[in-house]
Amino acid sequence: MTRFAPYSLTTASFVLASLVLAYEPVRWLIGTWFDPSYPSSGALYLVVILALLAWSLGSAVTGPETRHRQTAIALLLVSGFIRFLSQVLAINVIGGLALALDIYALSVLLRTGSRARPVSPFWLSILFLFTLPVERIIQRIVGYPLQEISANLTCRGLGLIFPDVQCSGIRIELAGKDVLVDLPCSGTSGLMLAMAFIVVLNALFRPGILVSVFWIALTMSLSLLANALRIGALAIGLSHPEHVFGLNVMAQPLHDIIGYVALGLSLLPVLAFYKPRRVNRSTGTTGWFAWSPSRPVQHLSALVFLALALVIVTLPRNALDVSAATQLQILPLSLGGEFGVDEDLLPVEQRYFEQYGGHAQKRRYGALALTLVQTTSPLRHLHAPDDCLRGLGYDVEFLGTRFAPVPTALYRARSETGEEWRVAVTFTSSTGETTHNIAEAIWLWLQNPGARWTSIQRITPWNLPDSHLETFEAAAIAALDLRTTISSKTISREG
Repeated sequence: MTRFAPYSLTTASFVLASLVLAYEPVRWLIGTWFDPSYPSSGALYLVVILALLAWSLGSAVTGPETRHRQTAIALLLVSGFIRFLSQVLAINVIGGLALALDIYALSVLLRTGSRARPVSPFWLSILFLFTLPVERIIQRIVGYPLQEISANLTCRGLGLIFPDVQCSGIRIELAGKDVLVDLPCSGTSGLMLAMAFIVVLNALFRPGILVSVFWIALTMSLSLLANALRIGALAIGLSHPEHVFGLNVMAQPLHDIIGYVALGLSLLPVLAFYKPRRVNRSTGTTGWFAWSPSRPVQHLSALVFLALALVIVTLPRNALDVSAATQLQILPLSLGGEFGVDEDLLPVEQRYFEQYGGHAQKRRYGALALTLVQTTSPLRHLHAPDDCLRGLGYDVEFLGTRFAPVPTALYRARSETGEEWRVAVTFTSSTGETTHNIAEAIWLWLQNPGARWTSIQRITPWNLPDSHLETFEAAAIAALDLRTTISSKTISREG
C-alpha cells in the first residue's frame, strides 16, 4: 500500500489537472453539437470513436511493455500548452485541438495500439477533430476556392456532353439556365465524410505515414470529383428536366440522394483497393518519451502541472483577432419615404462587440429592417444570416443568389410563431469589392487583411408587395452607395 500511494497521488494530480483544463473546451464543444447556428455532426463522430475504443479494449494487450505512461504525460503537457494558447487568445477551436491530444494520451495510456484488436491512438485523435465544427471553419476559410474547383470540374465534365455550356467563375449556364455553384455546393460536407472514412481505415489498419498520406490525397481527390459529379447531375436536372423524368432535383429527398450516391461511388475505389500492410508499432520497449524520474520528482511534477492548470484557466482572455477601430457609417435618416428608428443591440451582441471590436447598427424603416456590421476581422464578425437566425430559433431556407442590382444572397426565415421574412445580405469592402458570398469575402480579406468589410442585411416581411420591396432595395443601395452590376438574372442555386 505504501508503494501504491505515491503513484496514486501522481496519477490523481495529472487526471485532475487534465479535467480542469478540459472542462471549458468540453462545455463549448458539446454546446456546438446542440446550437442550431453550428451545422455540426460532431456527436456522431464521438460515437464512432467510442465504438472503436470499446472494440479495441475488449481484447487483451499483446505487445511488450512500453513507457506508455510517460508518453501519455508528455502528451498531456503539450495539451496544457495548447489550452494555454486557447485561453489567452480566446479562440475556442484551439481548445478543441487540446482535447484531441487528450484523446491521444488516453489511447496511449489504454494501449489501444498494442492489443489483439489494435486501433491507432494517433488516428483516433485525428478522428476526434471531426467532432469540432471543422466543416464550418473550412467553408469560411477555403470555401471559395473549393467552389471554384468544383465549378471548373463540373464545367469540364458537362462540356463533354453538352456543347452549349458557358462558365464564368462559379457560374454555369446550361441550355439558357443560369445556375450557381454556391457555398453549400463547395463539397465540404462530402469532403468531411470522405476524410472521416479514410481516417477510420487508417486507425484500424495503421499503415505507414507515406501510405496514409497517399490514401488521404486520393480520397480527397475522389471526393472533389464526386462533388463535381453531383453538381453536374443537379445542373442537368435543372436545365434538362426531361433527362430526369421531370423530377425536381432540388427537392428532398432526391437532392440528398444524388449527393450520397455520388459520394458512395467515389469511395468504391478506396474500399476495393485499400489493403495496406500494417506497421508493427509495438516492437520497441522505450516509446518515444523515455524520461524516468524518481518518485519525488514525479510527485512534484504532477502537483506543479495541477497548479499550472488552475492558473491557465483563470488567465484573462485577450483575443488576437479583435477588429481595429473603424469609422462608423452613418445610416440614412429615411428610406423609401419611411423615417428610420434605431433599435438596440441584444445584450449578448453588445457584449460581443465590446470584447472583439467592430460595430453593429440596426435601424427600422417601416417594414424594412436594416442591419450593418463593420469589421476588419470578418472571421470574427461576419457570417451568413442563417447562422445567427437559426441560433435565434428561426427556420431558415437559402433561396439563391441575385446579382442585380448588387450581388445578394436571399433567404426565407420563419419564426416559431409562423411569421415569415425575406432576408437579403450583401458584403462589401472598403477597397471596392462587393459579394454575396461570405467565403469569397473572407478569401478576399485574407489577401488584403487591412481592408474593412461591411455586412448589409435587409429584412422585410415575406408578403411585402414586390413594388414596395424594390423601392426599399433601390433606396438602400443608393443611400449606402453600393456598386451595382449589369446582369438582371436571379441565379438558381445548386448545393
